[in-house]
Amino acid sequence: MFKFLFSLVALVFLLSCNSDYTPKRRGYFRIDFPPHQYQTFDKPEYPYTFEYPVYANVVRDSSYFDTVPENPYWINVDFPRFNARIYISYKEIGATDRVAPGHQKPTPNTFDKLKDDAYKMTFKHTVKASSIDDSIMETPNGVSGVFFHVGGNAATANQFYVTDSVHNFLRGALYFDTAPNEDSLSRVNRFLQEDMFHLINTFRWKRPGKTVAGTVKPAGATAPAAAKK
Repeated sequence: MFKFLFSLVALVFLLSCNSDYTPKRRGYFRIDFPPHQYQTFDKPEYPYTFEYPVYANVVRDSSYFDTVPENPYWINVDFPRFNARIYISYKEIGATDRVAPGHQKPTPNTFDKLKDDAYKMTFKHTVKASSIDDSIMETPNGVSGVFFHVGGNAATANQFYVTDSVHNFLRGALYFDTAPNEDSLSRVNRFLQEDMFHLINTFRWKRPGKTVAGTVKPAGATAPAAAKK
């Protein structure tokens, strides 16, 4: 009897070793997304206005990655439900950057300098990024800019800047308060990307400038290609 049981167990073991193993797909927690509904940010003292989600909060930014904002128009759009934040920094074209004591002399914020800085800040994620796509856009409100989508496990997957190329320049970047993981954050990134597109498409300058040479709008450009849902 003992020999029979031993042979039966050995047979089952051998069969299980020879069978194909199918690993389970990695799963993530279910996320229930609210409907996309918006409210208006339009404070008298700010040089811009836009619409943002009702499930987000707009707060003035007193420190941007351990630096002091150079003007009071830097804000954060916080998404507590998703542990996410859009950092928004505003620059006045022609103004001078604030520089810490002992550092190099400040340089004026020319349009070309601000545009180059936006690209540099995006492409510093090249080490972790699998791809970086930049798309020129022009919104229904006549606001021009560029939207950046960063693939891979970069700290930020979605960034943009908008400008009138004369007076105003604003940059936004979406970050999560968690370790970057493209797979686990993909659904939330897509959901919040739609909110970013809505913010951009409803964005208006209160003191718009006229388009000049060097603007991000190319000849013959149509449609807000990057700011589509």
